[in-house]
Amino acid sequence: MAMNERYEPQTIEGKWQTRWEQEGVFRAGTRPGAPEKYILEMLPYPSGKMHMGHVRNYLIGDVYARYFKMRGYDVLHPMGWDAFGLPAENAAIKDGVHPAVRTQENIDSFKAEIRSLGYSYDWTREVNTSQPEYYRWNQWFFIQMLERGLVYRRFSKVNWCTGCLTVIANEQVKEGTCERCDSPVVDKEMPEWAFRITKYSQALLDGLDELKEWPERITSMQRNWIGRSEGAEADFGVKGSDEKIRVFTTRIDTIYGCTYVVLAPDHKLVAKVTTPERRAEVEAFVAKMAAISKTDRTAEGATKEGVFTGAHAINPFTGQPVPIWIANFVLSDYGTGAVMSVPAHDARDFEFARKYSLPIQVVIQPATGDKLPSGDQLEAAYTEYGVLADSGEYSGLKSEDARRKMAAKLESEGRGKATVTYRQKDWGFSRQRYWGTPIPIVYCEKCDPERKGIPVPLDQLPVRLPEIDTQAVLTGKGEPPLAKVATWVNTTCPKCGGPARREAETMDTFVDSCWYFARYLSPKYDAAPFDPKEAKRWLPVDVYVGGPEHAVMHLLYFRFWTRIMKELGLSPVDEPVTRLVTQGIVNGPDGRKMSKRWGNVVQPASIVKKYGADTARTYVLFAGPPERDFDWSDAQVEGAYRFLKRVWALAVMHEGVAGATHSGPFEGKALEIRRAAHKCLKRVGEAIDRLSFNTAIAGVMEYVNTLYAVGTAETPAEKAAMAEALHLLAIVLTPFAPHIADELAEAFGEKTLTVNQAWPAFDPALVVDEEIPYAVQVNGKLRAEIKVPADAAEADVRAAAEADERVKAAMAGKTVRKFVFVPKRLVNFVVG
Repeated sequence: MAMNERYEPQTIEGKWQTRWEQEGVFRAGTRPGAPEKYILEMLPYPSGKMHMGHVRNYLIGDVYARYFKMRGYDVLHPMGWDAFGLPAENAAIKDGVHPAVRTQENIDSFKAEIRSLGYSYDWTREVNTSQPEYYRWNQWFFIQMLERGLVYRRFSKVNWCTGCLTVIANEQVKEGTCERCDSPVVDKEMPEWAFRITKYSQALLDGLDELKEWPERITSMQRNWIGRSEGAEADFGVKGSDEKIRVFTTRIDTIYGCTYVVLAPDHKLVAKVTTPERRAEVEAFVAKMAAISKTDRTAEGATKEGVFTGAHAINPFTGQPVPIWIANFVLSDYGTGAVMSVPAHDARDFEFARKYSLPIQVVIQPATGDKLPSGDQLEAAYTEYGVLADSGEYSGLKSEDARRKMAAKLESEGRGKATVTYRQKDWGFSRQRYWGTPIPIVYCEKCDPERKGIPVPLDQLPVRLPEIDTQAVLTGKGEPPLAKVATWVNTTCPKCGGPARREAETMDTFVDSCWYFARYLSPKYDAAPFDPKEAKRWLPVDVYVGGPEHAVMHLLYFRFWTRIMKELGLSPVDEPVTRLVTQGIVNGPDGRKMSKRWGNVVQPASIVKKYGADTARTYVLFAGPPERDFDWSDAQVEGAYRFLKRVWALAVMHEGVAGATHSGPFEGKALEIRRAAHKCLKRVGEAIDRLSFNTAIAGVMEYVNTLYAVGTAETPAEKAAMAEALHLLAIVLTPFAPHIADELAEAFGEKTLTVNQAWPAFDPALVVDEEIPYAVQVNGKLRAEIKVPADAAEADVRAAAEADERVKAAMAGKTVRKFVFVPKRLVNFVVG
């Protein structure tokens, strides 16, 4: 087939995309007996047009999927839609378009753009989380977990978004505002449904040790979020009362230095212990704190505020009274909501004590033997472990020993115990919105007078979202929207058949994304959420690509859900993903993160239309390592386009070598061509393996330059070498620029799609240079560079270096005292 003189990507790319789809090239499960590779990117929320940040995310997975397919694996690379959630519902309210309609429009648009970029997805496994066929299994999981005590109804203080008018998770509160709409978030007490994720806190923490191929920053964020603290609980009596204040501390060894106790403003004992003369001031402070979110109260750098209750607690070790304060930095849902304050040995307590002129008592001295000044002269808290002082019978003990002995004493006297606490809280997942999975619960006054909820029978699932009038119901105000749909909310009790009401709240959209990766395994399976046999074959996911911003939301939640699936007998794995790849962001032309908010989004459609999909792919992959941010550059897009035009022109130049073969030896120019080809093959494969796509593309660019430099192929050997070189050029381009790769391969007579060809093994003999350079130093200063045979021994390298005239001049009249030999790099003569 004669090639067009000009590179016209708009002409060729649609052709290859159609062929890939018609031939089902990327369908998983077509290679029985082959090893499996499950490559996955975080499923998108189709809230509008794609931008280049999306393109980068999906490209990372696409490169891997194509590469491993060529390496002989049966590759599963699916795509679907995280289609429920607040953005679609908020848009519906704003624009008067039903969220189901808007979501489908966005999916259609998103999917068309994805197809235009040539991603290697198995579309036969597509899922949409807003479809009843999918969310039926959310409801099934809910009931299974309810039966096991892992779902419960609670009345608690929640994060209420004043803009979205719904509860949001702790992880979605950013500096006191909603990450979705930037509206203020306030504390609000209300009933909600929660998953008992805290039952798995230790297992989730331990599991992080097994995630060897996850970025350290992600595992560190999860460790910090789970927040395991080993310490002790101790009961402080209340002077003149039978009440007791239980505190949790990680430093029971400092208890002799406790000079005050602090309660959270909403601690249940505040009203009981506050004295009459302090009541007005305390109540005013409590009211003030109630109006401030706990995120703002405890933010780093926030001013420490408090008020004295007028009451005193009794230190269980000294028997001495200490004042009881309430303060903004103590939370009722962390630990016990009460802390013993030791200002000499805690930075926060020290700051508070200095502000309110509270005593500071030093009870830990450095183990080095140095002595701290008295509390009133201390300039900062000493927070290290050390040796106890002024601590009664424990004086002289090391902190570690004292902790064990003190905790044992508390337990023996029934006044406390050694314990472990976690910062992580149970996951409240019910939302007061329409566009989400209905919670499969009904309330019957006769059978369920306490309103604990009666689960919908499994054979009645799914509980479908009703079709409703957008403007009439999606007001986002007052009670949950579903509560206003009388024909839906009014139902019959599954126990007695009498009148009942459905639960009107819906599930957090994070429930949808907890287990979607398993639904891809068998999206039409109807007997369970997915086929356990398929789970045994494909799980865990081998490579998962997504943003680091999901570290303590999605990435933690779906680790939790994976353990549930194993307990239910659905999956054989504890952890969902072997290797996690977190990509950097793409900054817009103005240097800010590409976002609709800033109006700096570059649409991939505009790049594809002007330059073609392969240019967009090549530019994004060449811009930098996947984990790093990069700034958008129109000039570099042009550069990627020029590179592909050079590739095309190179193929046109050598079109006549198609089919050339040679059985004799390859020497001279022919050998140079073959060496360049096999070196490139080795370099690209190794770079892909280590996720260095920019280095791989740089290697292809250098290779193309070499092929241009060798000029026209004239002899049979040169023509055969060039034919092989251009075939390998199409192969190494396939993961990055697959359309031009297939077009070139076809032009040179190849009938098989490049992605269906085996990734060739490079010839080891051809990747070893005949000669390699050595830097020659004299007393550490570079004097010359020589070239010697690649297999030259140390003595031969030294002789060649000593023969160089520049080296001779540098060593003239001096004695060689030492010779340093670094194989394949440098030699150094130490002379004097």
